[in-house]
Amino acid sequence: MGVLTQYLLQREDIDLKLVELDGESVDYLLTHFPGMQGRLYQADYLRLDIHKLFPGPYRVIGNFPYNISSQIFFKILDDKDRIPEVVCMIQKEVAERIAEQPGSKTYGILSVLLQAWYDIEYLFTVGSGAFAPPPKVQSAVIRLRRNARTDLGCDEKLFKTVVKTAFNQRRKTLRNALKPLLPEGFDASDPVFDLRAERLGVEDFVALTRLINP
Repeated sequence: MGVLTQYLLQREDIDLKLVELDGESVDYLLTHFPGMQGRLYQADYLRLDIHKLFPGPYRVIGNFPYNISSQIFFKILDDKDRIPEVVCMIQKEVAERIAEQPGSKTYGILSVLLQAWYDIEYLFTVGSGAFAPPPKVQSAVIRLRRNARTDLGCDEKLFKTVVKTAFNQRRKTLRNALKPLLPEGFDASDPVFDLRAERLGVEDFVALTRLINP
């Protein structure tokens, strides 16, 4: 309903483009905020070719739909070299997971993949009382800023596969969880294979990927 966007519309120093899927919301927004005319696109962000809206770098700002927030982050990762910053409100548990450090049970796939390319800040919690009607979950605002990394130093596609495979069976040691990825005759005697996925930081996963594919 434009709660956030009304303030962005006041900014004359930014090229603002808005994406909204719901038709009723689009009608409401155009009626109540005439300044959105020509800037508001009725589309599914996950299927949208954002490069048609922004030929160069762009920032992503929004209250992400909680049911697809992970998919939005994966789309952001696909375009990480053109997205220097993301500021968003998401479900509190997801925000904590993304910002979490190794060793926690909430630390997972998105934690590693996003932290590889972005510095993550958990900014503040938004209680359910801030919404009408109040949801059953709490929310949080986080900021992602692109770090200086330009290359992982390993096969990036394999890195993603290693991270996802390791966490998909996070209760197993890496030796067992990654068995389908290890070449025949691979020597998995390195102590790292005795660990579980949640113990490894980004650099550890990079090193692990290099072990599997030097």
